[in-house]
Amino acid sequence: MNNSISKEFNLSSLIKFSLPTIIMMLFMALYTIVDGVFVSRIVGINGLSAINIIEPLMNLFFGAAIMFGTGGSAIIGRKIGEKKDDEANGDLSLIVLTVFIISAVMSVISLLFLDKIIYFLGASDVLFKYCYDYLKICLTFIPLLMFQLVFSSLFVTAGKPALGLAFTIIAGITNIFLDYIFMVPMDMGISGAALGTTIGYMIPSAAGLIFFIFNKKGLHFGKIDKNLKVLTECMTNGASEMVGHVSMCITNWMFNVTLMRMLGEQGVAAISLLLYAQFLFNSMYMGFSSGVAPIISYNFGSENKLQLQRIFKNSIKIIMVSTVTIFVMSLVFAQDVVSIFIPKSSDTYGLAIRAYLLFSVTFLFSGFNIFASSMFTALSNGKISALISFMRTFVFIAGAIILLPLVIGVDGLWLAIPIAEVLALIISITCIVKQKDRYNYIN
Repeated sequence: MNNSISKEFNLSSLIKFSLPTIIMMLFMALYTIVDGVFVSRIVGINGLSAINIIEPLMNLFFGAAIMFGTGGSAIIGRKIGEKKDDEANGDLSLIVLTVFIISAVMSVISLLFLDKIIYFLGASDVLFKYCYDYLKICLTFIPLLMFQLVFSSLFVTAGKPALGLAFTIIAGITNIFLDYIFMVPMDMGISGAALGTTIGYMIPSAAGLIFFIFNKKGLHFGKIDKNLKVLTECMTNGASEMVGHVSMCITNWMFNVTLMRMLGEQGVAAISLLLYAQFLFNSMYMGFSSGVAPIISYNFGSENKLQLQRIFKNSIKIIMVSTVTIFVMSLVFAQDVVSIFIPKSSDTYGLAIRAYLLFSVTFLFSGFNIFASSMFTALSNGKISALISFMRTFVFIAGAIILLPLVIGVDGLWLAIPIAEVLALIISITCIVKQKDRYNYIN
């Protein structure tokens, strides 16, 4: 099977190979954030708060899709490295079919109990209608959302990261254009934002299906093996991503409920801004980690220790430089970032600025933790990957949300994620050091 992940990579070629995935993840983040910008500017602060209220449910779908995408990519990449092309093609078909079935079932169940779900997520009576109008459209097209996320990983494994980037950029531009059309001239409000986003999902989803049907010289849909154990391995291997997103569901819900009690809708709007910023900047780390993961899987499968060590060393260099750069940028452009979502004339602006400056510390540490978790997934060690992800995205954050406000008030909520990242960094470094002899990524 012809595949560009088998070549040797130095620092520059590693950046070049992963750059399309980084840009792709940035665009995916941006056209999610665009909804928030349009909603906050056109619908108002309550609309922005509503999107954050329903975000835990959407994260559940994100997590399931990324679990199959990253877990499946690691398996497929390893089998390509082992020259088991037919098995890799069959696994691709099985994973995509499974994602469709699961997404359809999840969509139907969520729509049947939508009212109860919205109130459970913490919506007030003021926010209910905004949440309902947005969710009913997004939930109808959940299979498209999940396909997009799965294919974004599989395009890289197929050695075509630039193709995934192109489709994602087209989808992002389409989403921005339709958000404007639906929300401004057509005056559809928050429903217009949801409709623009879901139509954007269709482009990379359809493109992925077409590509893997006709890509006969590379990774393509093949005959499904009767042995379905690959699904268990896929879910186990991608468990860290699912655990991470389920954890985000719970902690986001905890943030919303706590802030609704302490500050009302303004508090939820402020945390919405912080989580959008986190989503944007972390998407760079996630894009790099996703781009490098198939290369790690391939070289692990082909037992190329020297290349694996070179990839690890260069990846750490890239992560260290990018974390400092992003942290500095987040401070320099703090007012600009906040004012995109919340006008300076708003009562929420001062609260949001203070929250953002305290929160920005997280960008110094999150990149390394994201890479560490992704690397162990690529090495088919879902347990360690899940441990890092679970502690980082749930245990430490949940503990901080509960304890810090008792000590330092509402500032404790803005510092919850930064403190969680610092604690997770200790675990990440410990796991990397302890596993170095097993995987030989350090000479």
